[in-house]
Amino acid sequence: MTVGYALGGGGVRGAVEVGMLRALFEVGITPDLVVGTSIGAINGAALAANPTPSVVDDLEKAWSSEPARAIYGESWVKQMSRLARSGTHLSTSKPLRAMVNGIIGEGARFEDLPVPLAVCAASIERAAEQWFDSGLIIDAVLASSAVPAALPPVVIDGEHYVDGGVVNSIPVGEAIHRGATEVFVLQVGRVEEPLEPPKSPTDVGRVTFEIARRHRFARDMAQVPEGVSVHILPYGGHQPGDKKLGAYRNMDLTKPRMDAAYRASLEYLAEHGVSR
Repeated sequence: MTVGYALGGGGVRGAVEVGMLRALFEVGITPDLVVGTSIGAINGAALAANPTPSVVDDLEKAWSSEPARAIYGESWVKQMSRLARSGTHLSTSKPLRAMVNGIIGEGARFEDLPVPLAVCAASIERAAEQWFDSGLIIDAVLASSAVPAALPPVVIDGEHYVDGGVVNSIPVGEAIHRGATEVFVLQVGRVEEPLEPPKSPTDVGRVTFEIARRHRFARDMAQVPEGVSVHILPYGGHQPGDKKLGAYRNMDLTKPRMDAAYRASLEYLAEHGVSR
């Protein structure tokens, strides 16, 4: 049996994946391969570099660090000023680079990881899904996490990349494609939330993106081959203010998200008799 972890995107909600990892390690489940998108690429890179229970503590520290808060914590004035200068993005990727390098080490390469890792980004020039699994990890992870309008595209070998969530937000199919026969899906929960017709301009973007990401996930789930088992870990439910416009900037709920996902995932694993 080959165990694959598929870590999905979701911005600050990606903290739930840390709680899920704690639950998985507690019951003795470790990955043979890791695939990740966006925030899942960041958490996944940390896991692939250190596939032991101590990675959970490392991630908790990283999520509460100053670089993590700086990613979304700039004032609106600074963000709007940067948007005016750049014409394309609100934030700088420098804090994100610092956080990822702090987790995996500067200069880390895919080939040196103890567990195989692949991360997804979206190519602008080719309008295509791109999976990175060789070379320097940092640029690939930054490309996978380059949320459109929030962060600048990342250039790799002359090609521009944006957030992998645009093309494959919850990469369960990629884990199977790479040989996983038992897949644990670490996702931020939005696939479980009902959608309603948009009532505002911000709703239009949110609902449209959700349709795209859920359609891909539903299609991949419908095509799971015989003999492959998939476990979709629960995220632990809503936190206060999740539906507010500024929720994507709120780092104050990081620990509650981790704790809720840990409890919910531990309960799920016990109910389904999943352990090693």
